[in-house]
Amino acid sequence: MAGAAWNWAGNIGFQAEEVRYPVSLDEVRSLVTRGPKVRVLGSGHSFNDIADTPGTLLSLAKLPSAVEIDGGAGTVRVGASVRYAELSHELHAQGYSLHNLASLPHISVAGSIATATHGSGETNGNLATAVSGLELVTAGGDMVSLSRDRDGDRFAGAVVGLGALGVVVSVTLDIAPAFDVRQRVYEGLLLEVLDEHFAAVVSGAYSVSLFTTWREARIDQVWVKERVDAAGGDPMPEEWFGARAADGPRHPVPGMSPVACTEQGGVPGPWHDRLPHFRPDFAPSSSGDELQSEFLLPRSHAVAALHALNEVRDRIAPVLQICEVRTVAADDLWMSTSYGRDTVALHFTWVKDADAVRPVLELLDERLAPFDPRPHWGKLFTTPADALRAAYPRLPDFHALARHYDPNGTFTNDFLARHLFAGLD
Repeated sequence: MAGAAWNWAGNIGFQAEEVRYPVSLDEVRSLVTRGPKVRVLGSGHSFNDIADTPGTLLSLAKLPSAVEIDGGAGTVRVGASVRYAELSHELHAQGYSLHNLASLPHISVAGSIATATHGSGETNGNLATAVSGLELVTAGGDMVSLSRDRDGDRFAGAVVGLGALGVVVSVTLDIAPAFDVRQRVYEGLLLEVLDEHFAAVVSGAYSVSLFTTWREARIDQVWVKERVDAAGGDPMPEEWFGARAADGPRHPVPGMSPVACTEQGGVPGPWHDRLPHFRPDFAPSSSGDELQSEFLLPRSHAVAALHALNEVRDRIAPVLQICEVRTVAADDLWMSTSYGRDTVALHFTWVKDADAVRPVLELLDERLAPFDPRPHWGKLFTTPADALRAAYPRLPDFHALARHYDPNGTFTNDFLARHLFAGLD
C-alpha cells in the first residue's frame, strides 16, 4: 500500500506500491527480477527520498543476520540487515573492533555504507572505508561479488552505491583488535580560538566533535574521545583550549537529559560504548522529532565556513536544535562525500518544521557555495543538481557502472534521476 512505510523521522512517506520482507536470497532475487522498480530500505534513518520508489520497497530485516569473523584475515562478513549495535557487541565479545562508528549505533551497516555515513576523527575514514568486499543481487537476479583486492577501481565505484547497482546482501569489513576509549565533554570554547587552533583542536584525540547552537559565537560543547592506549596513563585535562570540563554528563542538545548518551567524565570503556554519542539500548532523546542536514567540505575551508555561518547565525538558531562539527579522512570511493579530500562535516539537527527549515537550507547553500560543499546523501539539502554533479568527478564512471549492472534502471528512482543521472541516461 502506498505510504505504508515511513522513514525514521516521519517526514517521508514512501510511495511504494508494496513493502516486502524477503526471508531468503532466492526470494530477494525473485522480487528483483519481476521489477520494474525496486529500492531497498535500511534502518530508515534518512531524511529525503533516496530510498523511495514507485514500485517495490524491500526491507532486508528478515534475512539471516549472520556475523562471520575471520580473525586470520582480519575481517568480518555481515548480512546487510545487521545494525552496528549488534555487530559491535559481537566483535568486542571476540576481541575485535571497527575503526569508526557513527553517532547512532542503531543504523544498518549496508545503508550506512551506501550513503558514506561516517563517525569522526582526523585520520578516520568514514564507515564505507572499512569495506573490503560486498555481495549484491543485480537487476537480472545475478549474485555479484566484488572485493577491494580483486576489483580495484570498480570496487571503489560500487561501495558507496546509493542503492543504484543492486541489492547489497552482505558486506565484508576490516577489523582490528579491540581497544578502550574514554571521553570527556568540555564547555564554552570561543569560536575565535578556532581561527588559529582548529587543526590542533580536532586532532587532539582519536575523535573530536564540536557542538554549537549558533546562538552565540562559541562552541557550546567539545566531545573528546581518546584511545586509552594512546593516553600514556595521563588523566584527561580539565581544560581544552580554554573550554572547561563539564561538571556532569551532557546531551549534545542543551536541556535534554543525557541518560541516552554514552558515558563521559573520562571513564574508560570499550570502543563501541564510547565512539557513538548515543547508547544502543536507548533511542536518542529526540526520537525522530527532528530533521537533519549535513554538508561536507574540504577541511582547509573549515574556519572560513564557520565564520560564514556565524554571520547568519540569527537566521540559523531559531530552527536549530544543534550543529555538530567533525572531521573525516579522505578516501578513494567514487561517490563518497570525502572522495579525494580530507573533510570537515557541518551537521545540523533542525526542528521538525520543513517549511521553516527550507529557507535556511537555501541560505546555507548560498553561504557555503564558495567552499565546495557536498551534502550528505541521506539528509535534507537544496543544492542545485548541476552543483551536486560537478562535485563528483567520477560521476560519469559511476553512471556507467550502474548501467552495467542495471541496464534498464530498475534501481534508479526519482532521487537519483533528479540529482545525478539527468542528462546521462
